[in-house]
Amino acid sequence: MSAAAPTVAPVYRVGLAAWAALLALQVVWHAWLAPSPLLPTWLVLALTVLPLLLPLLAIRNVRRALLWTGILALFYFSHGVAEAWSAADTRWLAGAEIALTLLLIGALGAGVRRKPAH
Repeated sequence: MSAAAPTVAPVYRVGLAAWAALLALQVVWHAWLAPSPLLPTWLVLALTVLPLLLPLLAIRNVRRALLWTGILALFYFSHGVAEAWSAADTRWLAGAEIALTLLLIGALGAGVRRKPAH
């Protein structure tokens, strides 16, 4: 008899989807749509993609993995704001980055379990 796969709350599925989309956005943005003219693509991808892969080490506990991703998302949010402010040609990519980070952090906040009041 095999154990049933653990169910993931719908709000965490939204968080996982936002995480995956943020990861894909980094690859598409920095390797294809707007590669850096100053730095090698591999270096930019290492700096933007590798941190998003680290929470996979905790993926057995989806809440913990999303918590670490949410903490990392603060960096990506800041990056998106800076890019939206300073680079008109990639403003739409920065806007997508901001939206995905807010969706991820919002999913984390919505999934918090509160202790019952006594």
